[in-house]
Amino acid sequence: MTDVPLLLVDGHNLLWRGAFGFPAAIHSRDKTRDLTAEFAFFALLRVAIREEFAAPPEVIVVFDGQHGAAKRQTTDSDYKANRVLDEAALKPIRAIPHVQEALTAYELAWIEIDTAEADDVIATLVTHVRRDDPDRRVWIMSGDRDFYQLIDDRIHVLNTAMKRARRHIEPDTVFDRYQVQPTQWADFRALTGDPADNIPGVRGVGTGTAAKLLAGGLTLDQLADAGRLAGTKGKAVAEAWDQVLGWRDLIRMRTDLDLPLLPAGRSSRTLPKPAEVIDKLGLW
Repeated sequence: MTDVPLLLVDGHNLLWRGAFGFPAAIHSRDKTRDLTAEFAFFALLRVAIREEFAAPPEVIVVFDGQHGAAKRQTTDSDYKANRVLDEAALKPIRAIPHVQEALTAYELAWIEIDTAEADDVIATLVTHVRRDDPDRRVWIMSGDRDFYQLIDDRIHVLNTAMKRARRHIEPDTVFDRYQVQPTQWADFRALTGDPADNIPGVRGVGTGTAAKLLAGGLTLDQLADAGRLAGTKGKAVAEAWDQVLGWRDLIRMRTDLDLPLLPAGRSSRTLPKPAEVIDKLGLW
């Protein structure tokens, strides 16, 4: 058992936030290179570690593989089909090699599996911790609510884009906001949809209706025989039933990936100021 907290960072999510949500643009001295994504990534990560952890955590950054969504897209061609790689969207993607180079230079672990999404890698890491070190505290740094399905008393989500009083997402947080338990999250989102992943959900079923259908801890597997699929909205769910189950499969995270590394149980090296990181990369 280790007392060192584990911080699992959703790399693409943090890069996207850095590229498009950082308060100031950062450029090279000759103004030819936009370095906002790289600079902001390390600035936001450094601040999160400093402000949210009393003791230095072990950090593992996880990136989406280039073909990570392919398997889900063979099941549903609409999955993430709304994500257009225009010039703006390419900005954080182009920063990935620089960020990975810096993580290696500062001995921070990172994982990118070509055929896996970051969600599944993080879910697999969480599964290993639950099995091998069940008392260890784990934080998942991301704004992606799909990670809510992994939350329990020891596994929490950290979203530093939110106000300080709301950025720690725990089991009670999920229930207070949505009236469902983390274990119901995939069922809940299959009903309501997830615009970020181009999952439409059942027409006319919002968060309130979905929570009522799943009240008492029901899952979709129990809902069909629970006598709750009445009325216009219940009928809509029943008519879309096969699709709903398919959407749930898309939302559920895999936990059985072969990983190139596992948590070491030791605090990671302290990150320097982001300007020093950019300097070390020779990008100024």
